[in-house]
Amino acid sequence: MGRLTDWVLAHRRFVVLGWLAVAAVGGMLAPTTIDRLGFDFSTPGQPAYEANQAIVAAVGTGGGVDPLVVTVPLPEGTTVEAARPELAAAFDRLRQPGWRVATPFDETPGADVLAADGTAVALVWPPAVEGPAPYAAALPQLEGALQDVTVAGVEPVVTGTPVLAEGGGDERPIIVEIALGAGGAIVVLALVFGSLLALVPLLVAAVAITTTFLLVLGLTTLTDVSFIVQYLVGLIGLGVAIDYSLLVVMRWREERAAGADDLAAVRTAMTTAGRAVVFSGVTVAISLLSLVVLPLPFLRTVGFGGLFIPLVSVLVALTLLPVLLASAGRRLEWPRRRPRGAESPTWHRVGTTVVRHRWVAAALAAGLLLLLASPVLGIRLGSPEVSATATGSSPAATAFQAITGDGLPAGLARPVEVLTDDRAAAVERLSAVEGVAGVLAPEAEGWQGSGTGVVDVVLAADPSSTAGRDALTAVREAATELDGARVGGTAAGDADSVEAIYGNAWWVLPLVVVVTFALLAPALRSIWLPVKALLLNVVSIAAAYGMTVWIWQEGHLTDLLFGATATGTLTFWVPVAAFSFLFGLSMDYEVFILSRIREGRDAGMSTDEATVHGVGYTGRLVTSAALILFLAFVALSTVPVVDVKIFATTLALGILLDATVVRGVLTPALVALFGDVNWWWPFGRSRRRARGRSAPA
Repeated sequence: MGRLTDWVLAHRRFVVLGWLAVAAVGGMLAPTTIDRLGFDFSTPGQPAYEANQAIVAAVGTGGGVDPLVVTVPLPEGTTVEAARPELAAAFDRLRQPGWRVATPFDETPGADVLAADGTAVALVWPPAVEGPAPYAAALPQLEGALQDVTVAGVEPVVTGTPVLAEGGGDERPIIVEIALGAGGAIVVLALVFGSLLALVPLLVAAVAITTTFLLVLGLTTLTDVSFIVQYLVGLIGLGVAIDYSLLVVMRWREERAAGADDLAAVRTAMTTAGRAVVFSGVTVAISLLSLVVLPLPFLRTVGFGGLFIPLVSVLVALTLLPVLLASAGRRLEWPRRRPRGAESPTWHRVGTTVVRHRWVAAALAAGLLLLLASPVLGIRLGSPEVSATATGSSPAATAFQAITGDGLPAGLARPVEVLTDDRAAAVERLSAVEGVAGVLAPEAEGWQGSGTGVVDVVLAADPSSTAGRDALTAVREAATELDGARVGGTAAGDADSVEAIYGNAWWVLPLVVVVTFALLAPALRSIWLPVKALLLNVVSIAAAYGMTVWIWQEGHLTDLLFGATATGTLTFWVPVAAFSFLFGLSMDYEVFILSRIREGRDAGMSTDEATVHGVGYTGRLVTSAALILFLAFVALSTVPVVDVKIFATTLALGILLDATVVRGVLTPALVALFGDVNWWWPFGRSRRRARGRSAPA
């Protein structure tokens, strides 16, 4: 590390100009990168995916895209039968070439599920296009077909999951979220530094983010990259780059306050804090590799995109940051005249209290985490219930609320699609399945092709609810009795995605744990410290999951915090993606604290003294870094997509818990409890030989 720092400082102009050039190109091409991101959440090779592909090949519509729901809320006192002529005329205008339509007046046994007292709906499957809004091309045609159409004086309203999906096609630019996150970060940094030095971590973050966008652009030339990556690069990149910069800059200030000149302070900071940054960044990268090996293409691209974030942030922190500190650090200390003491009196008292009452602190912290984690035992994975996206007062949301309130089935917006060569037999068998409200098999255009046809099974409950999931399973089992029948639709696709991620990839967690242990054990020269860190990570992440289940799945505080209702499930990709990021980010803080404790121990302190020393010197750093990341995730939660909101909630709660309860209380309590056991290292380097050498800090 020292040789790298010396080389960087000897080539300052080259380093600065090189990073500025890369960042400028990345910034200019960032809009191009974002435009090339995809919205494909498919699971190739899974039964529902293959069925959906076959459905589109046979009839040209549907499959992995839910229908539009055209609803006519009739005035009070007007029945569907009384308004039948007008309704039929209005629905007939939906029958465009290549479109598949189901109405209450079709000659099909299940048509009654499309009408109730005072409400009639039609399901419409236009051809879909790629992108965030699959019916972007069809909706203007649909609106044109319904222009000036009224039934009993009421205009039809278009709703359904493609319309209700927040942000579909109209998401705001990522720069809005980055600006929100950066605004929170600058406030925290200003409080930490009290000088213009607060701008240095933001500059490092800006270079890291734009460079990462440039790498993602290169990745898009090789494969489809999920649109989620832009938020991860922008906001997690912001937090991670600032974290690493914060660690180095605070150590540089500490060395200067101790009397070192600028260059000596930079070298010491890089050989201590810089090493910790390397270990932290590699740990985050390893945890993100768990996404790369999963059998879902979009999660793999999230993993690759996320992988760039810590690696680029580390590279910028190791090269550009020392140049900035050596060249302008002292001048940027304005207006603060004297550096603040490196050890926080508040965190010194916290460390002293925790060490003195280690048993009580450990028991209370562990009990709280287990209590918060308990809701995770009831976790359900899938897509949010449609009612969770049908919030607010938009016409589409109000229309969906009205049709379910009038007694139409909650599963209407997400029917299960079955491709079969014997539609009559399918209707008869599937109509008898418990939990099925009706089976649609009109003889109209778009329902049959090439000797096969589609029937749509409308479940009584939302497919993401417990009752709906049970009904979906029963439909899939019943379909196996039909010769050659294939079950598709978005709900079946969700079920397959859950199985693909969590049923066949159980080995990913042990792999990440083993590799992380192999990295941290030599760095900390301890067997127990990395084991403890890994166990605490698992408990911390479980608590974050539990709180997310409590808030989103069960609906506590959801309306207050997000203006939404309970989702009934957590989006299937959120737990595994959140694990990958939280595992690495949480390990950052653990490495920061344990490295400083290890340094105190190597300097001859007792375990208790080293623990208080480590907490005193890193507590302010960890809480400041965590607060910046927390604010970045709060900014992420403002993205108008329910799935992203759930993901952001998990990350924000995980970081908040980890930096306070876990790293502020449980980590020092357990280190103090285990005493000399912490330092057991059976591979030859004695404590005496280790003294005098600084571990990463």
